[in-house]
Amino acid sequence: MAGDAVAEAVERWRRGEARPPDYDVHVETARRAWARLVGVGEHDVAIGASVSQLIGLVAASLPVSTRVLTVRNEFTSVSFPFAARGMSVTEVSSEDLLSHVDDHDLVAVSVVQSADGTVVDLAGLAASGKAVVLDVTQAAGWMPLRLGWADWVVGAGYKWLLAPRGTAWLATGRGALERTIPMAANWFAAAERWDGIYGLPLRLAEDARRLDVSPAWFAQVGAAASMPWLADLDPDTVRDHCVGLADATLDGLGLPRRGSAIISVDFTADQAQRLAEAGVVGSIRAGRTRLGFHLYNTTADVELVLDSTR
Repeated sequence: MAGDAVAEAVERWRRGEARPPDYDVHVETARRAWARLVGVGEHDVAIGASVSQLIGLVAASLPVSTRVLTVRNEFTSVSFPFAARGMSVTEVSSEDLLSHVDDHDLVAVSVVQSADGTVVDLAGLAASGKAVVLDVTQAAGWMPLRLGWADWVVGAGYKWLLAPRGTAWLATGRGALERTIPMAANWFAAAERWDGIYGLPLRLAEDARRLDVSPAWFAQVGAAASMPWLADLDPDTVRDHCVGLADATLDGLGLPRRGSAIISVDFTADQAQRLAEAGVVGSIRAGRTRLGFHLYNTTADVELVLDSTR
């Protein structure tokens, strides 16, 4: 779906038929779909190219004295922007996160951890009232989300959203837009973008579009193809399918269920080799084999993993 849309867009570009305004509809289609998937308002969403770029925007908008709390071994696109700004960044275990929020000004954490699939206690974070930055890159697309209560929500499209690399989004809530400085202010963030190409005065959009960066067009075309389809699916059914396959794999391995679509298993080198030879695509993260189950996976894939590692 996304691949075909991108290939067609590249072919139009190759023939010289593409025009810059043609891509606006794809940008807005993907923006609306991401907002639906994350449970935020469309006008609260800005576009970007990567998680680190958008979190860097947040970090640059906050005082250097901000005390940031994150989890140990958090994906560095979440933690590095704050550390690079010179802020105090404290790492704690996922289990201890909520017990440390009162000692910090901001919590920056992935909803689902990239390394092992650990799911953060969203209800606990929401109840804490603490300012939060949430990365949904490993959650949006399989996990039902309603994150309008969060200050900043960021996510990339190239994982569970089945979109090309080069797409990312940032949602602002609880008045966070007023606290976020448009450091990369540009023509695409103008109130009337095609009338904002040349000259002053500054004339940015009033909503979160003021934080937009100029889009990677082909990536947005792919996102606009895959994400509305995902957003139209029943999120609980999607979660049950993905988590069900992951938990079935853990059952077969004699390991406790995690309630996540991502699992991390301590396979031997021989088992990992057999998995690769069987065509199972996984990753080595933090010294363990990480597997993720999405809509295109079936129980046959579970059996393939189990048969290959017995």
